[in-house]
Parts: sequence; C-alpha cells; structure tokens
Amino acid sequence: MYRTSDFRQKEVINVTDGKRLGFISDVEVNLERGVIEAIVVPGQRRFFGLFGNESDYVIPWGNIAKIGDDIILVTTEAG
Repeated sequence: MYRTSDFRQKEVINVTDGKRLGFISDVEVNLERGVIEAIVVPGQRRFFGLFGNESDYVIPWGNIAKIGDDIILVTTEAG
C-alpha cells in the first residue's frame, strides 16, 4: 500500500524508451475506492520555458513497472 506522500521527489523514467519524464507533481485518487489511479508528471517546457508547457503526462497506475526509493519506472508511449 502506498500513500500519496510516498511519491514526492521521485523521478519518473519511461522504460519503453529510457526517457526521463520528470518528477511527479500530482496523483489522481479514486476516493470511493481509496486507491491511487494515476500519477501526473508536468509536460516538458517549450523554448526555455517562455511559452508554456506541453500537456501533462497522466500515467495510469497499471503502467507503473517498479517503484524504487528515488525513481518510478513506467511503461508508456508518453514522451
């Protein structure tokens, strides 16, 4: 069982292509069932951060391959 606080400061890496997606900014929780449904990673900044961000990566819980002390490995087409 994981708490939302367990995900702070963890970097998310896509094992499909080895890309670093960033750090978790939020989680989606199903309050009725009391479970985490997805993690949210902010999109990459465009043009030195001057013109906004790409869409956030919303990664379903089922796409998480491994949760370590410092990183979370996911399998996704995002990135």
